[in-house]
Amino acid sequence: MTARDSAILRGERRFNEPLARYTTWRVGGPARQFYRPADSADLCQFLATLPPDEPLLWLGLGSNLLIRDGGFNGTVILTQGRLDEMALVSDTELRVEAGVSCARVARFAARQGLCGVEFLTGIPGTFGGALAMNAGAFGGETWSRVAAIETVDRSGQSHRRLPEEFQVAYRSVQRPGDEWFLAATLGLEPGDVRESQQRIRSLLERRNSSQPIGQPSCGSVFRNPPGDHAARLIEASGLKGTVIGGAQVSEKHANFIINRGDATAADIEAMIQRVRQQVKSDSGVELITEVHIVGEAGGQP
Repeated sequence: MTARDSAILRGERRFNEPLARYTTWRVGGPARQFYRPADSADLCQFLATLPPDEPLLWLGLGSNLLIRDGGFNGTVILTQGRLDEMALVSDTELRVEAGVSCARVARFAARQGLCGVEFLTGIPGTFGGALAMNAGAFGGETWSRVAAIETVDRSGQSHRRLPEEFQVAYRSVQRPGDEWFLAATLGLEPGDVRESQQRIRSLLERRNSSQPIGQPSCGSVFRNPPGDHAARLIEASGLKGTVIGGAQVSEKHANFIINRGDATAADIEAMIQRVRQQVKSDSGVELITEVHIVGEAGGQP
């Protein structure tokens, strides 16, 4: 990046930035380059300055992500707290930028008397992450409400796209080319404010009673296999409470792996492999991870 390029940027740019503080597991080595854009226009300008082969990692709240101890040998872009605009664009449509937390989307829609996304309160990440993986909770899925999409490509050019341009499946979304999510418009339905807010409270109570809230985790580690639940299979294999280093299979919900305080990313990855192998041996089911594992093992990226 030239001095002239840097002068036009309004975001925060750092080098060798430790990433553990940005992930919900509280593990992960440094990013070679780290950028927190001022807004979506600044993000587009920044992307235009990068080499075309620069490895990119997009980071929201850092859930559903395991960054290895050696860190990420490329550029990490933090959207949480920056791409955070949200507004009604019609009586029943809500535009949400990628950095808005899913829980905030649910609460905002409810206050506007719109229903259909209360389930987002159970997703511990940003809306961009929910779009990227078709995140779901309590029987709802993100893409069931998507009416339009805004993306940005590697050169910093933004695009408007329709949902049918994406291949969407359970916890999986295939995007066109080298593009990432900037925002989406959600199609919602008129509802009752108090009913929607009560549903959100009920879902939060249900989540808090069944999940290890308050302990560092990434959310659910494995996808539910067809017709079954990953947590049931893990518990049936006797793995609840299993410990490797500072990582432990939660005793409250078997599809959560928690950091007991001193876990490394290597401990957590070893636990993921241990669970997969044991469940495969006991039930014949090959568990597929929801969590994305990125970066380099060991000391330095």
